[in-house]
Amino acid sequence: MAQPKILLTRRWPQAVEDRLSRDYDVTLNTDDTPMTAEQIGAALGDYDAVCPTVSDSLPAALFDSKMRTRILGNYGVGVNHIDLDAARAAGLTVTNTPGCLTDCTADLALTLMLMLARRAGEGERELRRGDWSGWRPTHLIGTKLSGKTLGIVGMGRIGIATARRAQGGFGMKVVYYNRSEVDPAALKGLEAERLDTIDDVMAAADVASLHIPGGGANAKTIGAAQFEKLGASGMLINTARGDVVDQDALIAALEAGTIAGAGLDVYDGEPSVPEALTRMENVVLLPHLGSATLETREAMGHMVADNLDAFFAGREVPNPAG
Repeated sequence: MAQPKILLTRRWPQAVEDRLSRDYDVTLNTDDTPMTAEQIGAALGDYDAVCPTVSDSLPAALFDSKMRTRILGNYGVGVNHIDLDAARAAGLTVTNTPGCLTDCTADLALTLMLMLARRAGEGERELRRGDWSGWRPTHLIGTKLSGKTLGIVGMGRIGIATARRAQGGFGMKVVYYNRSEVDPAALKGLEAERLDTIDDVMAAADVASLHIPGGGANAKTIGAAQFEKLGASGMLINTARGDVVDQDALIAALEAGTIAGAGLDVYDGEPSVPEALTRMENVVLLPHLGSATLETREAMGHMVADNLDAFFAGREVPNPAG
């Protein structure tokens, strides 16, 4: 019996590519060149499964009745790059990789907080330029995280993991907004106060950390009004999706001193990053590294493979998206 024909749109960790190459008729993107939406659309007619990443674009126009593809094995938690309604209407199963990247993304949120609070990016750039003239009492004075208030917007797995790290490691007070009630068992041992609105969280927070899905109604959730609430000493951290922030409003708030700074791992329209952000010293910019550890990236790939295995064996997929 012929093996299902599968396409990976980007390079994946070697251990996962080896597993898929053993079990499937797999096409690898060996030069790791990003595929266009048109190329992915063509692949939907040639492969039984297409495995996109969060950097791919799969709009509604790609999905029609002529597709050979029956499952999209998404490499990543977020699926806002896929028109889910159109994909499902065309009969596709869509899976994702929740849970396995929680710890690493929470770690990175704390990395951004520390870098921003302690002005670490500024200091490293100064040193590398050869401009450091030695220790002095007023040089690059930042602020402590200890004792500050962390506001979490989106108290899911990653939001909770971030809050636990901040409270356990730095004694931060935690307030949060979540659209639905959070299971008390998930919050056990964490002192966290739920507030009624995002604006309430922004007003209470010294540091606001975003952990909501991108796309749809969440687009530009955080804008000028929220930056005003966060205030001139407030810091914004975004490891969620770039489009949940009004990027133009963020730039304006940073330039005007409406907020003190921002630590960003994601961007609206990435990999494009506005030049205005790259020029600012009060911004920490990372290239979407939230899940970028070998352990996590391998676990993500194996989760996709598990979803494919279940689907082609006629079983229920363990991680349906949405």
